[in-house]
Amino acid sequence: MLTMEQLAERAWRPPRTCEDYLSEFRHCKSFRNRFHHYYTYGTAPSCQQWKADYHNCSEWERHKLTEAKDALQKSERRRLEEQKNFTPVWKLRQAPPGDWHRPLDQETQQDS
Repeated sequence: MLTMEQLAERAWRPPRTCEDYLSEFRHCKSFRNRFHHYYTYGTAPSCQQWKADYHNCSEWERHKLTEAKDALQKSERRRLEEQKNFTPVWKLRQAPPGDWHRPLDQETQQDS
């Protein structure tokens, strides 16, 4: 008989499907992406993490290995932390501008 903790662990699902990890790996290895990455950053992209994530996801789906689950969770957390390092391009407004109700093209309005 399984305990509640074991049932909860078995019910865990990866944040993405295994096919998503494989798709990301294939995209990363594609000629177009490698060319773009080299042109932009001067280096070839490292695709090994996508491959490892796909392998860990597959191992979790097939055998429910706790090591695979932990590695996948760690990788996703690291990916989320990396996204937080990039500042947004636009500063978000807290309220609309004071003159939001005025026409955008005032010269046209005055000429009429």
